[in-house]
Amino acid sequence: MSPAASAFVSSSSSFTLFPLTSSSSSSTSKTRILVANRETLLRLPSFSCSHKRPNPIIRSALSIEKETPETGRPHTFLRQSDDDDTGLSSSSSSVRARFEKMIRDAQDSVCEAIEAVDGTATFKEDVWSRPGGGGGISRVLQDGTVWEKAGVNVSVVYGVMPPEAYRAAKAAPDDQKKPGPVPFFAAGISSVLHPKNPFAPTLHFNYRYFETDAPEDAPGAPRQWWFGGGTDLTPAYIFTEDVKHFHLVQKNACDKFDPTFYPRFKKWCDDYFYIKHRGERRGLGGIFFDDLNDYDQEMLLSFATECANSVVPAYIPIIEKRKDLTFTDQHKAWQQLRRGRYVEFNLVYDRGTTFGLKTGGRIESILVSLPLTARWEYDHQPEEGSEEWKLLDACINPKEWI
Repeated sequence: MSPAASAFVSSSSSFTLFPLTSSSSSSTSKTRILVANRETLLRLPSFSCSHKRPNPIIRSALSIEKETPETGRPHTFLRQSDDDDTGLSSSSSSVRARFEKMIRDAQDSVCEAIEAVDGTATFKEDVWSRPGGGGGISRVLQDGTVWEKAGVNVSVVYGVMPPEAYRAAKAAPDDQKKPGPVPFFAAGISSVLHPKNPFAPTLHFNYRYFETDAPEDAPGAPRQWWFGGGTDLTPAYIFTEDVKHFHLVQKNACDKFDPTFYPRFKKWCDDYFYIKHRGERRGLGGIFFDDLNDYDQEMLLSFATECANSVVPAYIPIIEKRKDLTFTDQHKAWQQLRRGRYVEFNLVYDRGTTFGLKTGGRIESILVSLPLTARWEYDHQPEEGSEEWKLLDACINPKEWI
């Protein structure tokens, strides 16, 4: 997903700004319609009709309003109408507001921790809004003492799903009225942190909340909501105690809500961050979930908050232990090769990133997930039994770390 990329607005979209990703095999039947909707949306950018111009509804649904730079941070990116009852539930508008507050607080706490560890560099901040409502805050730190590149983005976006998304998700008889464009709301935080030292791991995390806001009488277009996100670790070298610590923090966050969450979301993470053409995972996993709405909404809001608040204690202690270790050119070259894998996944498989690129999302936010430097070496094979080989083996054969 990309910080990242920014959020669905994920990982980009208008639907683009935080990587909006999914794994339908892990979704419940209750959310299947949303999975199909997003997958359809991801195919729509290639729509063409020989000499005819695309339907204006489809064309507008595939483009994202260009952002307007702002000089300061607004109190909220929510529309004033969100103070009214949207009909989703008695607390739906407050969920929007509280989720926005949560991701903005998380952005502040993560950026503060990153700057404290680096000691010299600070984040550059861009604030932007969209004419139709919503906006975001993009923060990037680059060429610091510890961090080569660190991006932490939040976004709150309003958009419209094309009717084809629902037609593909829920077939309707020819004589049944088809739904029109379906409004949606998406908010999320997305981040990728790339340290300089090859013994210090890269981290990615994103958490998001999504609603469709169709009229109740629109056939085939019911109101829906869901949460998604995750946190995963991508080292170039394995320090077992670091990976165990990281996974234990994720497990503890999950166990506060449901003991089945960690094993379920750990496997989901291993399955999602899979580079098919390489036959290996991007890193050593963590947790990942999407389309989550089969639990109480308040519980899932608390769960997403707990996960976001777990990022700093899961990651920063590892960085503090590894950031000053001595390394060689060989170590750095291997880190660059692994970063090449990171780029391949984000540009080839991350659905939020690719959708954002095809639909005109904010390019700097979408690609902030990419490392400042990377390497592709022809037919590189690490020596069996080496530390590099051990990392690759763990990416090919996921392990249970705790």
